[in-house]
Amino acid sequence: METDDKELSPQESLALIKTMINKTKDSVADDSFYFLLWGWLVFVCCIAEFILKVYYQYPYHYVVWWTMPAAGIASAVYGARQSKQKKVTSFVDEALGFLWMAIGLSFITLVVINIINGQNWQTAFTYYILLYAIGTFMTGSLIRFKPLIIGGLINFALAIISIRLNYDNQLLIGSVAILISYIIPGHLLRMKHQKQKN
Repeated sequence: METDDKELSPQESLALIKTMINKTKDSVADDSFYFLLWGWLVFVCCIAEFILKVYYQYPYHYVVWWTMPAAGIASAVYGARQSKQKKVTSFVDEALGFLWMAIGLSFITLVVINIINGQNWQTAFTYYILLYAIGTFMTGSLIRFKPLIIGGLINFALAIISIRLNYDNQLLIGSVAILISYIIPGHLLRMKHQKQKN
């Protein structure tokens, strides 16, 4: 019984891999929605909580974070619609999907740990920034997009710096971290995608 599979030359294999990376890059660029949704939401929440806590001494300053479940629902609905439209999923697409699923679960786990641990949020942003770093560095590396890689690398350094800061200042450094790793790369990715489409 004959098969249609033929052995690929090294050059053909590299060309195939490059094509898969470019398709995934286009897919992620098209889905910069996630970077921008979560980036802007976390950025606004960090700044809003800082203002409520530091300037107004509002005791329930943390209520701003209750917008997260709504964003999770919006992401899930958007993701379900996008997956229906996608006809082909590459290995890199799948790897990114599992990476961000693991990071999302890690965020939820950290929240639960902090609640169980008596609402001890003092070091929370150190670990959040570390997760931003891992997610954006890995995504940038897989799709070969330097702004995400650079944002991720800077966040590794910011995570180290943040451990020495109090919670109020961690909110500010968290907003800088999300700006560098999600918002700026997300807009650059979207601009690049729009340019390629036109």
